[in-house]
Amino acid sequence: MIKSVQRDRIWALPLALVLGAILSSIQAGSWLIGWLGFSFLFLLSFFLLSFSVKWADGGLDESLDHRRTLAWMVALAFALRFIGGVTTYLVLPINGFDDKDDRAGYVFTDAHRRDNQSWELAASDKSLFSGFSEKYAYDQYGGLLTLSAFVYRYLSPDAHRPLMLVLISAFMAALGLPFLWKALNQQWNEKIAIATCWIYALYPESILLGGSAMREPYLITFSAFVLWGFVNSGTHSSIKMLDSRVWLAIGIIGMLFVSPVVALVTLIIFGGWMYFTRADKPIPWIGVAAAVLVFILGLFLLSSALNRSGDFNSTSPLHVLSGWLKLAVQWDVYQLERGSGWVQKLFDEMPGWLRLPFVMVYGVFQPVLPAALLEPTTLIWRIIGILRALGWYTLLPLLILSFVAAWDRPKQESRLWLWLSFVVWGWVLFTSLRGGGDQWDNPRYRTILFLWQAILAGYVWVWWRETRSVWFGCVIAMEMVFVLFFGQWYASRYYHLGGQLPFAQMAAIILALWAIIFFGGIYFQRKSKQHSG
Repeated sequence: MIKSVQRDRIWALPLALVLGAILSSIQAGSWLIGWLGFSFLFLLSFFLLSFSVKWADGGLDESLDHRRTLAWMVALAFALRFIGGVTTYLVLPINGFDDKDDRAGYVFTDAHRRDNQSWELAASDKSLFSGFSEKYAYDQYGGLLTLSAFVYRYLSPDAHRPLMLVLISAFMAALGLPFLWKALNQQWNEKIAIATCWIYALYPESILLGGSAMREPYLITFSAFVLWGFVNSGTHSSIKMLDSRVWLAIGIIGMLFVSPVVALVTLIIFGGWMYFTRADKPIPWIGVAAAVLVFILGLFLLSSALNRSGDFNSTSPLHVLSGWLKLAVQWDVYQLERGSGWVQKLFDEMPGWLRLPFVMVYGVFQPVLPAALLEPTTLIWRIIGILRALGWYTLLPLLILSFVAAWDRPKQESRLWLWLSFVVWGWVLFTSLRGGGDQWDNPRYRTILFLWQAILAGYVWVWWRETRSVWFGCVIAMEMVFVLFFGQWYASRYYHLGGQLPFAQMAAIILALWAIIFFGGIYFQRKSKQHSG
């Protein structure tokens, strides 16, 4: 290990110093202070990522050259997110919209507001724990704002340097990969690990969020910590059991610190996992007790964040959550209707009970690929929009097929994959409703559970490569029908190319074509079974 650290120092230290000098020259404040701060963060990131790659590769078959594959994945994951974050920070003020977020170089309004408040806190004489108070309300839970303020206060005390937070976000996103790799290799196999980790590294929405000072990169990596701790907890080695508990604790505490709702959902995921895979094995009562305590703590932290008054005498946490969710959904649906003329027209024409299902389905297809290709906008936003939409429309067929792939497995394994499929799709539908069909909130909320989406997609990809199921082609065909019809609809809307079908009529034609493709899939599947039989 000492030799490995010495080898890393040969490339890591010079690279960190050079990159630190470049970033310091494009940020405000003292060049020397910026150089030292950026160089320290780069050096720490390089050493931790390199160490985690070597750790994750331990015990695997060296002849397959796992370490080189994993190292490429981690390097690309870090580089794409960091370079993307720096690029958008520099280009948006030049080629973005004329609003305060773009002029300041921020893709996300939440990141802009939280970053400004974290700098305000860091520059004050207040305790950093003030970030959890009501005054700093732009971070609903306070954890990320407090961490950002810590970085500014001790590494950038003289000036506001937003790219420091971009660097840390990119590092955190990449750090989850070795844990995901090791967990999947131990739980399943190398093929699923490779497919999943490439999806994790290259998914555009994750890259965009990983290049911004947002919560999602932290939450995804904390999910990877918990996954590794859970998978490794099945060992009988006392040392490995301790290692599992440490990473479980780090992951859950990190989630509670940044977003308690994710800790609650994660506990539900692993509760179902244990139920469906340990039918003949006793579940340790200590683990159940710990999970219940964490769940209760997370519930109170979440309700406290949503009810800043802190009055729980007359208002229970569940009442706070249900009331907040109801108001949030109503507000998001109202915003969608108010912000889009054609949605308002559709709402006027459809029964009231159909509006929420419409918003939910509309949210599933966000960001809409035809709109990203055809909607008039600036070059930087067109590139961002197309990449985000292409990423989701590539991932979506794999998630749809997860139920088919799960059914095509032995009973116990099938139950686990079906559970994960239901959880992922439950979250996708919930966030679609919560995001109100918005092209930014929907994908961002959805990406909170991206780790599980990537695992499902990686599993389905391996399953399809092994079975060559006809359903893969059917789902792709359905998606192409949707893209072509809506592409023509958007082309007629923005550029007046061709006639425009009434929305309801177009939707009916799409559903009819989907039905034809579906029944065609059933026919060809039966025919394939007859030939193989």
